[in-house]
Amino acid sequence: MINTFRTLSVAPLLIVVLLLPGCASYYSHFGVFPATNSAGEPREVRVSWRSADYPDWWLASDRATPITIETQCSDRIWRLSDAGGREERSSSNECGKGVRACGDTGLDLDARSGQQVQPDTACLAVFPAQSSLVITELGRQVELHVYCRPERTQHEIDGETVNMDYIRASSVPYRVGIRKVRRGSLADRMPDLDDSVCEQD
Repeated sequence: MINTFRTLSVAPLLIVVLLLPGCASYYSHFGVFPATNSAGEPREVRVSWRSADYPDWWLASDRATPITIETQCSDRIWRLSDAGGREERSSSNECGKGVRACGDTGLDLDARSGQQVQPDTACLAVFPAQSSLVITELGRQVELHVYCRPERTQHEIDGETVNMDYIRASSVPYRVGIRKVRRGSLADRMPDLDDSVCEQD
């Protein structure tokens, strides 16, 4: 009877412990590198994402946000998702395995053919582009492939001219060094992209 009582009293405590989110370690990942946009202008490009790492003995799996790619002086923001991040998207938006961002038929062209992209065309991908790689497996260096270019670099939105250019397509991947820092630490400061360069152009 005593053993049964102890088992019943411990069970709720075990359930509470298993449901606690506090066992995860939370990180920010980011890096900035120089490149050129499709118009040939020198620009800085920022790569960033966030992750939650769980210990091996924990029931939950590691998680990560999509990777955000931002090009200096541009309003075009790319978000690269892995297979887990695309589960809720329609099959028409699927653009392959690995960590990728699909192109937009109204905005992007295939850099090789010059034709408008299809909904299943990958415009940006993280190496190895053909694998089942997920964002939580990425390390201190990322190889970024760019396969598309903007159909137009300038768009009129609500009467204002908006720059929609982005990093230039290349047959050689961009190699980006990534910092991994604990969320909320003093080092958790995303590097800024200097807007003063945009005013000079």
